[in-house]
Amino acid sequence: MKDTWGLINTGHQDAAINMALDECLLLWHSKDLIPPVLRFYGWSKPTLSIGHFQKERTIHFPGIERHGCQFVRRLTGGSAVLHDDELTYSLVVSEQKPYIEESIRKAYHTLAQGIFAGFKDLGIHAQFSMPEEHFIQERSAVCFERPSDYEMLVEGKKISGHAQTRKMGVLMQHGSLPFTIDRDMLFDLFAFSTEEMRARKRESFSNKAISMNEASGREITYEQAVAAFTKGFETGLDLQFTPFELSDSQWEEVQTLAESKYRSDEWNLKFQKKVHV
Repeated sequence: MKDTWGLINTGHQDAAINMALDECLLLWHSKDLIPPVLRFYGWSKPTLSIGHFQKERTIHFPGIERHGCQFVRRLTGGSAVLHDDELTYSLVVSEQKPYIEESIRKAYHTLAQGIFAGFKDLGIHAQFSMPEEHFIQERSAVCFERPSDYEMLVEGKKISGHAQTRKMGVLMQHGSLPFTIDRDMLFDLFAFSTEEMRARKRESFSNKAISMNEASGREITYEQAVAAFTKGFETGLDLQFTPFELSDSQWEEVQTLAESKYRSDEWNLKFQKKVHV
């Protein structure tokens, strides 16, 4: 029998609301207040999100200000991601589900079947950056933790980024699926030792990453992508979805968390050195 999840599309929100909503979904699911949920969303302003444990010294804050970007720290780990012209998804699901394995790699490989199926529906043929055996065989899966273990590639170029966290018995995963990539903006947001180094990194980036529009050879709309990846999760994970909507009180909880945490320097700049005068 198919497992049933909630499905919500919250459209384009600002950085603090997006991150607060994902955290609230995790909290509510841990308390059995909501079912497993797949959420799709976008960003009202370009946003640089950094991983939970990432230090800010790698970020070029004048570039963030110049481009009018928002800046937020995620609950999940991983490296910094520019969220701009993209579809983002998040999901929360209990670790007690039989298809959620203890191994991060195995769980990622299982959940990624929905993303692969969604890419296929869009005419994009992606693959893991490592052979399937690295995800299926436990000995291979746990030998190292490398970002490349989790990447999806098209013609050898990264097409999406993903990160996980597990808290209170719930797995939460974010995923970034770019329609286009603004390379000039992206490399203005990071600190480099010289401008020559910045230019070299920007130049080489085209050989390392690709967007969904580039990979498909056409312009994919937000609505088309939501439909494709919804279908992808249905077929790839053998799920069925029911519409999920937030109540007024739940939206208030999201707003409160956004203001108290995700708009605060205390959270977003948690590794910045304190200067005592």
